[in-house]
Amino acid sequence: MRIISGIFKGRKIIAPKKLPVRPTTDMAKEALFNILNNQYYFDEVAVLDLFSGTGNISYEFASRGTEQIMAVDDNYGCIRFINETAETFGMPIQTIKSDVFKFLEHTKQKHTIIFADPPYDFGIELFAKIPQLVFQNDLLDEDGCLIIEHSKHTDLSGLEQFSYVRKYGGSAFSFFVRN
Repeated sequence: MRIISGIFKGRKIIAPKKLPVRPTTDMAKEALFNILNNQYYFDEVAVLDLFSGTGNISYEFASRGTEQIMAVDDNYGCIRFINETAETFGMPIQTIKSDVFKFLEHTKQKHTIIFADPPYDFGIELFAKIPQLVFQNDLLDEDGCLIIEHSKHTDLSGLEQFSYVRKYGGSAFSFFVRN
């Protein structure tokens, strides 16, 4: 995996093979950040990266100047890898080892962008729980958005606060905003 833009552009990050992850492809990542670049100044946002895995998305935000990044994953190996990588590059990424759903139930901290990359084989009821908890607990800033990455074969358009979807290869990003 590589960082595609910002001050760390082109840097390769090699994740241990034993991590249970599926990093976002460069093509999908580039398309996502093109969308976000038209809506936000990255140095002014607070980002929450859920199911953060290798930290791929967190590194992209840090490379673009985001100072407030929180990465949440329940796998100790993933959290350790993100911490080591963030320290190596001097990135301002705070990590939390936690079940994402328990974290969303208890946190009170608001974010501008919440990115979730759960397992593609989640059932619709687990996908639905993410926006439900985010909006029920008022975790987004006024102009914020929730983005859920999923398989292009999964349809999240029926979930509350759904706004639109963008598909890239086998992946899709569903955007959710306060109605």
